Amino acid sequence: MSNDGRIISLKHKVLYHVAKKTFEGTLEEERDNLPEEIIPGMIPHYRCCVYKEREVVRQRIRLAEGKAPGAVDNGNIIQVIEPACADCPISSYIVTDNCQNCLGKACLGACRFGAIHPGEKRSRIDANKCRECGMCAKACPYNAIAHLVRPCKNSCPVGALTYDEDGLSVIDEEKCIRCGQCIHACPFGAISTKTAIVPVIKALKSDTPVFLMIAPAVEGQYGKDITMASWRKAAKEVGFEDYIEVGLGGDLTTAAEAPEWYEAFKNGEKRTTSCCPAFVNMILRHYPENKDNISTALSPMCELSRMIKAEHPGCITVFAGPCTAKKSEVVDQKIPGNADYVLTFAELHAVMKAAGVELEPVEENYQQASIFGKRYADVGVAQSCVEYMKEQGYEDADQMKIKSVSGGKACKTTLMMMGKGRLQEDFIEGMVCEGGCSHGPHAHDDTNKAMKVRDKMIEGADQRTITENLKRYDLTKFNMHREGPLPDPKAAK
Repeated sequence: MSNDGRIISLKHKVLYHVAKKTFEGTLEEERDNLPEEIIPGMIPHYRCCVYKEREVVRQRIRLAEGKAPGAVDNGNIIQVIEPACADCPISSYIVTDNCQNCLGKACLGACRFGAIHPGEKRSRIDANKCRECGMCAKACPYNAIAHLVRPCKNSCPVGALTYDEDGLSVIDEEKCIRCGQCIHACPFGAISTKTAIVPVIKALKSDTPVFLMIAPAVEGQYGKDITMASWRKAAKEVGFEDYIEVGLGGDLTTAAEAPEWYEAFKNGEKRTTSCCPAFVNMILRHYPENKDNISTALSPMCELSRMIKAEHPGCITVFAGPCTAKKSEVVDQKIPGNADYVLTFAELHAVMKAAGVELEPVEENYQQASIFGKRYADVGVAQSCVEYMKEQGYEDADQMKIKSVSGGKACKTTLMMMGKGRLQEDFIEGMVCEGGCSHGPHAHDDTNKAMKVRDKMIEGADQRTITENLKRYDLTKFNMHREGPLPDPKAAK
């Protein structure tokens, strides 16, 4: 098993044990025994010793309960597990074989922390003293000192990861957009998220009806035989009242967003999508000058949740998908009527496994979304909006200029151009994950093979239009637009 596979296996094991104990109602009494139950014996499997392994597990259990891993909770859904992070080398600067061991020793003179020492054949850097200022690398006349950027820091699209004096990763709350790219980038499994599996299971055990909503990205990630009908059957066996695909929420978002886009187009105004919460967070935290350009249409998750709650007052809605930022949409943005809880696919798997339920093929056609709603997971929002405008007979819809971007770098460049008034296009569809939600940080399988299976599944769906699909539902019972302004992250903090 690869190192990444071992990390994922341990994460899943912790989630499963917490879910199982919660179903059994014994988590409170048996919580302290779980680390030794998960890491038995005296032989370490992941780290230097079983005691450190158990401490990491203990902190993962806290995260599984929705708590911060340590004593201090900064409110972020993404947290650093410090004993796991401590395994990462402190210094990211190394002296290569290009070092000529010169007499000038410019590197020694440039270092303000006494971290560089002369060696027999080349200089060496004391990792315990290095503070990664980079002055030695700049001073070396032979370019012999290389900078190895840590994977977590390198993956962050907004520079929100730094290090403290002990070399532990620190997430800058004012910069973090909760995209979760750092989570699987860390080779030590030191970054993870708080989960909602405990309150979800408690809700399932109550008399309150709980509805499961799964992201459209799910199709194809579990093979061609696991369909929406498979998910519906499994959801009901777990104890959910029903299962609804969030592709329907995509159709709802389209019906709300397309008219807003068209009106803005006629008025010479620009708009951005509001579906990707990491993209919204990027605007709010890094490009606030574009804040008023965010569409007031709700995300598919929120649209669908509002519709369900309008039809079933007092119910609880749970979203599951490959996205970390969806947790932020619920926790940070606090939009009325949104999903009550968000789970990743792995967290939902843990709940299912603890309930003794497995996914299996079902010979039944169960489709609630148009193919355009299903394509929301593939950077398909703009395409869906244009299609809906055509269905509604909007004039000049083909004249709109739309820029669809995915990936942190592309999103940043496009937003910067919009803020400076240099964007030629009328609308931006932005998704922080490269390739869209199907490639989110918690995707079960985002390989090319899985994407081909996904394409075939969607091609095989019936070709109902967005308008035809929405005629099945009463859209007058709930508001399809955001109520009030989006929060100011700095003011909220």
